[in-house]
Amino acid sequence: MQFQLNGVLKDFDGAPELPLLTWLREQEGIISPKDGCAPQASCGCCAVELNGKAVLSCVTPMHKVAGGALLTTEGLGEYRQQVYSYAFVATGGIQCGFCIPGIVMQANSLINRNAEPSRAEIEKALTPHLCRCTGYKKIVDAIEYAAEAIRNEEEIPEPTSPGRVGDRHPKYDSFAAVLGQRPYVDDLHFDGLLHGALRFSDHPRARVLRIDTAQAQQMAGVVRIFTAADVPGRRSVGLIQQDWPLLVAQGEETRYVGDALALVVADSQQAARAAAAQIAVEYEVLEPLTDPFAALQPDAPQLHPGGNILSTTVVRRGDMPAARAATAHTAGGRYETQRIEHGYMETEAAVALAGQDGFAVTVYSQSQGVYEDRIQIAALLALDEPQVRVILVPNGGGFGGKEDLSVQGHAALAAHLLGQPVKVRLTRDESIRMHPKRHPIWLDYEVGCDAAGRLTFVKMRAVGDTGAYASVGAKVLERTAGHATGAYHVPAVEIEAVAVYTNNVPCGAMRGFGVNQSAFAMESCVDELCRQGGFDRWQFRWDNAITEGRMTATGQIIEGGAGLRATLEAVKEQFYAAKIAGLACGIKNTGIGNGVNDAALVRISVLAPDRVLLDHGWTEMGQGVHTVALQALCTETGIDPSFVRVQVDTASGQEAGMTTASRATSLVGNAAIDAAKKLAADLKTHTLAELVGRRYEGSWVCDWTTAPEAVTDAPITHYSYSYATQLVILDDDGQIEKIVAAHDAGKIFNPTLFEGQIEGSLHMGLGYAISEDLPMEGGHFKSTRLRQCGILRAKEMPELEVIGVEEPDLVGPYGAKGVGEIGLVPTAGAVANALYQFDGVRRTKLPMALPKKRRTS
Repeated sequence: MQFQLNGVLKDFDGAPELPLLTWLREQEGIISPKDGCAPQASCGCCAVELNGKAVLSCVTPMHKVAGGALLTTEGLGEYRQQVYSYAFVATGGIQCGFCIPGIVMQANSLINRNAEPSRAEIEKALTPHLCRCTGYKKIVDAIEYAAEAIRNEEEIPEPTSPGRVGDRHPKYDSFAAVLGQRPYVDDLHFDGLLHGALRFSDHPRARVLRIDTAQAQQMAGVVRIFTAADVPGRRSVGLIQQDWPLLVAQGEETRYVGDALALVVADSQQAARAAAAQIAVEYEVLEPLTDPFAALQPDAPQLHPGGNILSTTVVRRGDMPAARAATAHTAGGRYETQRIEHGYMETEAAVALAGQDGFAVTVYSQSQGVYEDRIQIAALLALDEPQVRVILVPNGGGFGGKEDLSVQGHAALAAHLLGQPVKVRLTRDESIRMHPKRHPIWLDYEVGCDAAGRLTFVKMRAVGDTGAYASVGAKVLERTAGHATGAYHVPAVEIEAVAVYTNNVPCGAMRGFGVNQSAFAMESCVDELCRQGGFDRWQFRWDNAITEGRMTATGQIIEGGAGLRATLEAVKEQFYAAKIAGLACGIKNTGIGNGVNDAALVRISVLAPDRVLLDHGWTEMGQGVHTVALQALCTETGIDPSFVRVQVDTASGQEAGMTTASRATSLVGNAAIDAAKKLAADLKTHTLAELVGRRYEGSWVCDWTTAPEAVTDAPITHYSYSYATQLVILDDDGQIEKIVAAHDAGKIFNPTLFEGQIEGSLHMGLGYAISEDLPMEGGHFKSTRLRQCGILRAKEMPELEVIGVEEPDLVGPYGAKGVGEIGLVPTAGAVANALYQFDGVRRTKLPMALPKKRRTS
C-alpha cells in the first residue's frame, strides 16, 4: 500500500496490524511521537495527524493509513514549527517535554478546523492527553498564543532574556523538545544495538524452584538470557539498604510481582519480549503478607532477615502532661492515605555500551542521580567506580520515582558481559508493576489547643506500607514524623512513624515525600479544633504559624526566612470573600538533612570565545535545574546565556547525590555562584576569549544538620524550609471552582518556572485528593492501566492562581528555597476542609469523592 508521510510518498508491504507508532519510530527513525503507554492509548504522547485528524499512533494499525496523509512535527513546515516551539517555551507550556509533541499535533489539528478556539475548546481537545508536569494551564496558554499567531499570519518572537535571576528566561534546551527533537533515552540508537526484556515474577511471595530458559533461548533473535548467577558482583541494589535483588535467584523468595527473574537480550524488542514470555518458572507459592498491621504481629512471616520493620522514627519533646492540662479542645482520629502512581510520561529506559572511551561500561540514564547509579552499577559488575561512566539524558518526568536503580543495572550487566550496546525499556504496564510508589500511610492523630486557640500538643503514630524493599521508605516516614505538626509551633509532641515491609509494590520517594500525608491529617484536625472552639480558621493558623523563634515538629528553632504568615496574608482577602472555601498551610524541608551532608560541585569551563560549559551532577527532569544553573552563572558574570551549555556526566567528576528533597536549586545554585564568582573576577581584567581553556570549580556543602537520634537541645533537622498556604473555593454544587496557592520561594529565580512548578504540583495534589489511587489485592495490582490511575485531564482542572511570596532564606542562593514539592503538601487538606464547609462531613480517607453535580435543565 501507499500513503504520504510528511509530504513524501511511502510504500509499505509489512504486517497490516503493525502499530503506526512502531513503524514510525523503528523503521522510519521518526522520534517525535513518543511511546508513553503503548498499547494502552492512555497518554496521548504518540499523537500524529492522519488525514487532518489527530490519532493515537500506538493503536492505529498500518492498514488504516492506506491512501492517507500522515503528518508529524517533522513535517509541519518551518513556520509552524517555529510558532509552536516559541509559543510553548514563551508561556512555560513545556517542562519535561515528553508529552508535548503529541499535544502539538493535537493543537495543529484543532487550529486547522477552528482558528480561534476558546480555552474550554482547547481543554476538551486535550482529553486524550496527559501531562504530569504543568497542570495544563500553560499548555492552554501556548495553544492560544500559537492559534492567534497562525490566525493573523504573524510570527512569534523568539523568547530570550539576559538570563539574570528573576528573569523569565526560556527553559534551557526546550525549543527542540517542543517538537520532539531533543532525544530521550528511548530515542537513542547505536550500531549493533540489542534489546532487553525482563521476565517478572508471577507471584508476590513464592520460592523460586526452577527457572527454565531452554525454550526461550531457542527462539529467533535471542542472543542470551541472563539470570542471577550471571551477576559478577553484589547482586542486591538500594540507595540506603541494599536489599533489592537485580535478579531473584533459584531457591530464593520473591517479595513482590515486580521482582525480575531473568533478562532476555535479543536483536529486537519484540523478539526479547516474546522469549521472556516463554521462560518457564516453577514456584512454591507462599501466602503473601500485604497488610502492614498484620506484618507487625509477632507471628507474621519475616520478609527480610532483620524482620518486617524497616525503620521507626520517634520524636518526643516538651512537657506532655502540662500541655494536656492546658488543653481545652482536642481533635483527632485515624486518617488513611492511598498508594498512587507517579505517572511520569516517559517510562524507564537505559542504554549501556561496553568499552567506550576507556570505560568498562557507559550508561545513558534518565535517573534522578547518575552518581548513585554509578555506585550501584560498579558494585553489580564488580568494577571500580571510575570504570563506570553514567551520562544523564534529561528525562520525561521523575517526581521521585526514578531515584531507585531500575533497568540501568540490567542494561549495564548485559552490555558488559556481551560487549555490545543494549537497551532495556519498560512498557507502561511493566513500569507500574516495578517501580516504587507513594506510601499508603495510616495516621492516628490527636491534637490539642487551649481556650484561646493556641496549639498545645500533637500526638501522632503513623504506619506506612513500604512494600517489598527498602528504597527510601525509612526517610519518607522520617519526613512524615519531622513534619507531623505541620507549619505550626506546638510546645509538646509524641510522634512515632514506622515503615513496614509487605509483599506489596515497594514505596519510596514521591513529590512531597511523606509530608503530604501528615499535612492532610494535621490540617483536618486544625479545622476541627476551629469548629469546636468557634475559632476563625484563618486567624487560628496565623496565631499558630511558625515564625522566627518558633519551632518545627522536631524542635528545630527557625532562625529566619519563615514565610508562612506572608502566604496567609496573600490569600486572606479571597478567603473571607469566598462563600465556601477550605484553607490549609504547609511546610516542606529543603535538603535531606537529619545529619546527612547536602553537597554540590560545579565546574565552569571556557571552551571558546562564545562557548562556556557548565558541568554539574543534578538531574534535569522538567523542573528547570539546568536553567537555574545557567541563570546563576549569567547573573554573576554577565555572560550571554546563548553561550552556555549544561551537561551532567560522571566523567566530569562533579559528584552529587540524588536529585530529591527540593534541594537542587539551593545546591547547584550556591555551587554555581561559587564557581561563577571566580570567573567574574577574571573577566574584570580579561575578555572571555582570553580565558579559553580555563576552568573554574565551585562547591557548596551543608554539614551542620543533626541526626534524629542526636542528643541535643538545639536540633537542626534541615538547613531550609519553604512555606505555603492554599485556598480551595467551591461552587454551590460542591465542585472545585478555584485553587489559590500562595508559596514562599525565598527568591523566585524564574517566574515562569516557579508558576509551572506550582501549577503542576496543584494538579498532582488535587488528583491525590479526589481521584488518584493504585489499589492492590493479595499482592497483585487491580489494574496497571495508566487510564485507571485517576490522573486528572485538562478539562477536569479548576482555575489556578499562583501567588509568589519572597521571604529570603538564610543560606539559599540569593535567598531561594526549594519549591518542587511544597506545591502539593497543603492541597488535600484544603480540599478536605472545603468539602467539610460544603456538607459538614469530615473526610478522613483519600481519595475523597466530590459531591455529584446537580443536573441543569
